[in-house]
Amino acid sequence: MAKPFTLVQLRYFSAVAAAESMTAASRELNVTQSALSAAVSQLEKDLDVQLFIRGRQRGMQLTAAGRQFAKDLAPFLEEADALYEAARGYSDALTGELRVGVFAPLAPFRAPVILQAFETAHPGVQLSFLEGDQEYLRRSLLEGECELALMYGLGLDEGFTTKVVERISAHVIVAEDHPLAASPDGEVSLAQFEDEPLILLDLPHTREYFMSLFAAAGVRPKIRHRASGYETVRSFVARGHGYSVLNQRLHHDQTYAGGRVVPLRLTDDLPGIEVMLVRPAGVRPTRRALAFEAVCGRLYGAGS
Repeated sequence: MAKPFTLVQLRYFSAVAAAESMTAASRELNVTQSALSAAVSQLEKDLDVQLFIRGRQRGMQLTAAGRQFAKDLAPFLEEADALYEAARGYSDALTGELRVGVFAPLAPFRAPVILQAFETAHPGVQLSFLEGDQEYLRRSLLEGECELALMYGLGLDEGFTTKVVERISAHVIVAEDHPLAASPDGEVSLAQFEDEPLILLDLPHTREYFMSLFAAAGVRPKIRHRASGYETVRSFVARGHGYSVLNQRLHHDQTYAGGRVVPLRLTDDLPGIEVMLVRPAGVRPTRRALAFEAVCGRLYGAGS
């Protein structure tokens, strides 16, 4: 049996859902608000589902059903565009927008490189990044704020599908005048720092990961300062306020505070951290998202 809704209705709904405003969507589509309102209302009637909560102050808010419908609809609309492009002989050219979440400490290391490679491969796609901590990205994926995210495999549950991009070992950083900065072969163990102050990178799920490393090594750290910024941690260390344990390693040892840090390899048998591409489970990825995954695979390619 043929479904009663039309492709136009679906596109109108998608625009209103993205803008959360009938006025903004009408400007984007260059159609009247009355036409948009009528199309969305008819779609809700045909589906027998309320997709929006309408309010004067808060605009058009998606219901839970509306949010899920918007997620499921995105790849369908892309396939419709691909069908049109294929008929015209342009099926290999990707267009449209792609928003990708990225874990804040990863952003300076990964986002500029990926952006350059992606724009070279797919100039017709407008790629943008949503930066935040692990918990923020997890919520953003579930709420449809971004289609996929480059993040650590921390704090995730069965509601997500993941693909490992890279595995990174933890290391210690100390100030350049620290007694252990000149350790043989640049190697140390966590036990050597048990009595020293720790500068902790304090982000949701990240802090638990670092604490698990100390637990695995049988060490009780003395946390002196907590910081949510990667460069703040490095600067505290460079100024002699303590040591820290991190994963991402810069190509230089200078800090914003002007001092230098010295990275040291850990001899402890500790688990590294996995950098992953994460998507909500059960949501079919768009061709743009798959293209982004392919670019990351070419750049880092740890395998799944």
